[in-house]
Amino acid sequence: MTSDSGSVLPPRMISPTTPPDDVVMPERSTSAPAPGEAIPSHYSRCYGCGPDHPTGLHLLAVADEGLSLWASFTVTDMHQGAPGLAHGGILSTAIDDALGALNWLLSSPAVTGRLEVDFRRPVPVGATLHIKAEVLGVKGRKVFTRAIGRLNDPEGPIAVTAAALFVQVPIEHFTTHGRREDIVRAKEDRQVRGSLENLEVNP
Repeated sequence: MTSDSGSVLPPRMISPTTPPDDVVMPERSTSAPAPGEAIPSHYSRCYGCGPDHPTGLHLLAVADEGLSLWASFTVTDMHQGAPGLAHGGILSTAIDDALGALNWLLSSPAVTGRLEVDFRRPVPVGATLHIKAEVLGVKGRKVFTRAIGRLNDPEGPIAVTAAALFVQVPIEHFTTHGRREDIVRAKEDRQVRGSLENLEVNP
């Protein structure tokens, strides 16, 4: 295939967020929050889910059945892009955070490898985005996920859809690359919640 300029174009590729045929569905971790229970923030100062971030999304996630969850956040003046509307990057952040929270159900830390977001309709300031997120399968360290965000009601009109690829990493990924004072604070967060007490701080 060639373009109008005569250059050769690469063949259309399958998205990296598309689960391969040999993907497997993992078991829900025995230590995962039970259906209906809140999924804790991974860090109190996280812009997406941290309760202590002054202008963050304060996204709330609740475990659902299997490897799925519900999450929600309300758009405030701090989250505007166009006048009176949520910034697209903010909506992407909300989706990314909700999909990332799925890793609590697997009890394995992971980072976003790729996130694909489709914006279906505007999300006004004052609206609440309800996000349904689920794991589609795992292959090796890759976790394939998808999400749908709806306006003002879990059954409301679709505003955002997304697919993402997460990559499972050892906890040292965060302790090695994170800023030391934030790692210390995150360790204190986890100790208060009684999980990952052995999180080490990089020297």
